[in-house]
Amino acid sequence: MSAGLFELRKDPITAWWVATIVDRDFDRRRFALPAGPVDDGGDCQNCRLPPGEGVRLRMLKDYAFHTVGTEEERRELDRSVAQVAISNARAAGSWRTIAAPPGEHRALPAVGEIAEEMLAQARDAIRDAAGAEQTDYLQVVQNWGAQAGARTNHLCLDLYDLPLIPHRVAEELGGAARFVIREGECPWCRLVREEVRDGSRLVWQDDASVAFAPWGSRSPFEVWVVPRTHAADFGRASDADVRAIGRALRRALGALALTLDGPPYNLVLHTAPLRERVDATYHWHWEIHPRLREIAGLELGTGLPVNPVSPEAAVEELLERAGAPAEASG
Repeated sequence: MSAGLFELRKDPITAWWVATIVDRDFDRRRFALPAGPVDDGGDCQNCRLPPGEGVRLRMLKDYAFHTVGTEEERRELDRSVAQVAISNARAAGSWRTIAAPPGEHRALPAVGEIAEEMLAQARDAIRDAAGAEQTDYLQVVQNWGAQAGARTNHLCLDLYDLPLIPHRVAEELGGAARFVIREGECPWCRLVREEVRDGSRLVWQDDASVAFAPWGSRSPFEVWVVPRTHAADFGRASDADVRAIGRALRRALGALALTLDGPPYNLVLHTAPLRERVDATYHWHWEIHPRLREIAGLELGTGLPVNPVSPEAAVEELLERAGAPAEASG
């Protein structure tokens, strides 16, 4: 039988399935992919806008989302708001970017305190958005490399103030609530404990955070970075929390860079919705999704992610090149 056996794995939180290939030897040549530069014509707007030094917050769109719903709802909306200002036309949310200092085009693992300052600004933005009570979710992402959808070579974090709760987060919210009812504890707290004890998918750990490849990884070399202390809302993270998660993100991304020649990736924060209190059931965390392959027909037609590198094989490769996980001292 030719290699390519699919092992169907279920995400313990969302109950979504993933097809993981478990009988194929890892071939680094298929996945080592440097992040491609963005063609900006020699003019990096994030270097000059907004003016000033240090980490800066740049507004890209005041109203980034116009809620239209179904096609029929769109027709009705067009009839009803033709003469209404955009601020009242079911338009909401903003698109902003937290830009590193001018000239800073290095990857996040290389910038130290700059990364922590950017994360602190993201935390403050979530806190402020919750206080404003105008939208439902503030999504924080980093797109690194042209293959990951980046539109700049500048180090930055994008902020999308959404008038909805993203589907992935909504599935996590529901799955986590069911898990707590069934098992009596937060699923991420259990994952942290079990991944450290098992060790086969553990990328890095210290007293504050754990980085691991999830059992149901949807993409090759996917890594979650999860704080040990239970907390639902990154907007209420302390300065010490921000420093700790910055350290963990730099270590996890640094391991990926060493192993895969500095790959393109999407870094995504999952945190509590702005208008909901889910303190007992949710657990904020960061997800790293390297962009190493194209989506094929099985995935497009079924919605079933296909991961050609098992998380265990991915971590084995990461540790071989980047070293064993740090040992927690507490």
